[in-house]
Amino acid sequence: MVGKTSTRSDIFFDVFQSPLGMLFLVFSGKKLAGIAFEGERPSYQRGKAPDSFRKELGDYFEGRLREFRQSVFFTEGTDFEKRVWLTLREVPYGETRTYKWLAEKTGNPKAVRAVGRALGSNPVPIVVPCHRIIGSDGSLVGYTGGIDIKRRLLDMEYYYLAAGK
Repeated sequence: MVGKTSTRSDIFFDVFQSPLGMLFLVFSGKKLAGIAFEGERPSYQRGKAPDSFRKELGDYFEGRLREFRQSVFFTEGTDFEKRVWLTLREVPYGETRTYKWLAEKTGNPKAVRAVGRALGSNPVPIVVPCHRIIGSDGSLVGYTGGIDIKRRLLDMEYYYLAAGK
């Protein structure tokens, strides 16, 4: 789900300790507006993320959750970027797609570079799974949290699928 309105005073962050390190969870009311990796601390007031989302994240990192139910709110982004981000949710857990596939799915088959730029500004990595997008040659290309974190997320998902979790 994607929300439409918010004010800066509604926005707060909380901290979640994950296997990837500290994550900063940014919320607009009860909707997730961002996830920042360690070293990218948000400038908002500290608040408390909904327990239901904290549980979802924990379950995801333990291989018990395949699809997030948390509502998402994009505070920024062009219509094209939002279309790219929403399309990412079509990539199944433990699978990958290419930048070209994503460009085609958004109705812009020649917009591969624009898709890459949109992925680079995805405000809610992990939940909106930009880590599942790879180069046409199968290489891991770009990720907000770094290639190592992208690799770790993909390996974790592949492992849990193979283990039947």
